[in-house]
Amino acid sequence: MTAPLFKGVITALITPLRDGNVDEAAFDRLLERQIAAGVHGVVPMGTTGESASLTLDEHKRVVERCVAVAAGRVRVIAGAGASATDKAIDLARFAKTVGADGTLVVTPYYNRPSQAGLEAHFRAVADAVQIPMLLYNVPGRTGVDLANETVAALADHPNVVGIKDATGDLGRVSWMRNHVASDFALISGDDPSWLGYLAQGGHGVISVSSNVVPEGMVALYDAVQSGDLALARTWQDRLIGLHKGLFLDNSPSPTKFALSRLGLCGEEVRLPLAPTREAVRPDIERAMADAGVVD
Repeated sequence: MTAPLFKGVITALITPLRDGNVDEAAFDRLLERQIAAGVHGVVPMGTTGESASLTLDEHKRVVERCVAVAAGRVRVIAGAGASATDKAIDLARFAKTVGADGTLVVTPYYNRPSQAGLEAHFRAVADAVQIPMLLYNVPGRTGVDLANETVAALADHPNVVGIKDATGDLGRVSWMRNHVASDFALISGDDPSWLGYLAQGGHGVISVSSNVVPEGMVALYDAVQSGDLALARTWQDRLIGLHKGLFLDNSPSPTKFALSRLGLCGEEVRLPLAPTREAVRPDIERAMADAGVVD
């Protein structure tokens, strides 16, 4: 039985900003912290990286820097999603050129293609670039759901190696295990439910919370892998407030606020996002305390 190419705790990296520009020094610090904590991979320029708001040049620069700083110590899965198929192909080609280990390609947003259009879109990207691809299904943001049957059809493509499932629908992972090969990576994109996803045979998580508490996320994953579900539940109970707290406002604003409280970067976001509302900041700080990252 072949293991999935991607598994474990994979951090959906924020992109720190300062005075309107990418703060590369802060980005390097954040990435080094993730690697030191033992995460299994990182995603630059996904949703949490504000890929929809950064320029194409900024997007590519962040991916290139991430690969260079990681230097093979952790897998880099570059965000390469776009509404236009040609743009997604361009981003995937760039990711391959700079040495990324794979790409994360979201369902095209706003134009709401049919299932036939979605399958054709992903096949076009996979045909154009010889790099492992994770499909990314997040209907709450894109307005379109990638059906299970479409995923199963795409799983036959040699470059389509897994899916980030951010639906929060735990029934999907069991369906997938019955319809795709065992080496097809089943990755949760929903921090609150990822323990349940792992328990049903999932292979990991692409996580927002691990920006803030990477050690705790790794500890939960390790507990599941060792069969210690009681310890895994203890970690889940400790982290659940943070999982929820980081979405009390427009993401990734709460995550940047939390990281600023830790002195790791500023909390600046790119319009149309706004800084975290004052009303929810105490709740986020309490969640951070419960998770053990602040006193």
